[in-house]
Amino acid sequence: MIGYRSRLRKDVERWQQAGWLTAEAAEAIRAEAAAGSGRRFGLAAVLGVLGAVLIGFAAMSFVAANWQSMSKLARLGLLFAALWGSYGLAGLFYLRGFSAFANAAVLAAVALFGASIMLIAQMYHMDGNPPDAVLIWALGAILAGFALRSNAVLAAAVVLAVVWSDWETALRASIHWAYLPLWGLIGAGFLWMRWRPGLHLMALSLSSWIIVQEYANYGLGVHWPAALIGVLVAILAVVAAPYIDRIGPLSKAVSAHGAALGFAGLYDLQFLNASGIIDYTINGRLVVLAILTLALLIAAVSWGALRENRGLAWVGYAGFSLELLSLYFKTLGTLLGTSMFFLIAGLLVILLAYLAFQLHKRQLHKRQLHKGQLHKGQGLGQEVST
Repeated sequence: MIGYRSRLRKDVERWQQAGWLTAEAAEAIRAEAAAGSGRRFGLAAVLGVLGAVLIGFAAMSFVAANWQSMSKLARLGLLFAALWGSYGLAGLFYLRGFSAFANAAVLAAVALFGASIMLIAQMYHMDGNPPDAVLIWALGAILAGFALRSNAVLAAAVVLAVVWSDWETALRASIHWAYLPLWGLIGAGFLWMRWRPGLHLMALSLSSWIIVQEYANYGLGVHWPAALIGVLVAILAVVAAPYIDRIGPLSKAVSAHGAALGFAGLYDLQFLNASGIIDYTINGRLVVLAILTLALLIAAVSWGALRENRGLAWVGYAGFSLELLSLYFKTLGTLLGTSMFFLIAGLLVILLAYLAFQLHKRQLHKRQLHKGQLHKGQGLGQEVST
């Protein structure tokens, strides 16, 4: 949708310059395109999805922190009520035509599904291979993504699949080939729904899998250069976009892949040691790097939405979810503090989403007023000419 609007604006300008469209007709097309995009992909929708992710993690952390003081019946009731409440809210949004906010509610439901798996396993003292819980979580997200034809939920499934594979790799210290069939299944979903950004996400996740296998099995981890080079490439592609695009429409793709590389380096600095093994140390360095990483990812998502760079926005989406999930697992010893962090961050992002939504409504209202004035002036002109 973003690419379509970008091409449409360029086509309208070209048609107007060629004399095929009047100024009034060109303005009417732009206003109609803006109105049609209000419920699809805007900054408000982007921040709404991020807020849903944060609220989901806040719920997971808070329930885990207070789990022992609740009865089993209360625990199960709380989990199922929250899960089906989120799906009910998603259905309400779908009926009202707010598909982006419906996807946000489904993402919250997927997060609660994962919390249910882990907490029920803890409640009944189920033994087994810990990464299997994440695998079940990922399969549930894939099922929801296929059933609801939700690109955002399948994108979340990509993140869960990466976490599952990385965890298995760290435990077994061998190449985790089982990731590839799951990767292919998710990729088939993106192909079925003809969602091109999802295919870019699959390429990035495969690159991430290859890097992690190298780190874990061959000790080739080089973190700071990857983080620094990636961030600099992304910034350079954004700043120098007019010059880069003189060669070809490359700046958006370059910024997205630079951001992905930068995130990979920052992620490794936080969660892997020099040998590619998961590092469980919690210190001030982790806090600083986590804040920096989250700030850069939010900036990437916001800039991608404002400048209609889908690749950059979805790299930010995936990185944001993976960063939060990894922080959640790493800070299990301080669950209540983690819960408050996610809750406050989620509320702030949702507030930003609301402000962005109000700003969009005002801009749309101004365009409609301007369109009405143009039509009124055109009518007066016709009356004078007659």
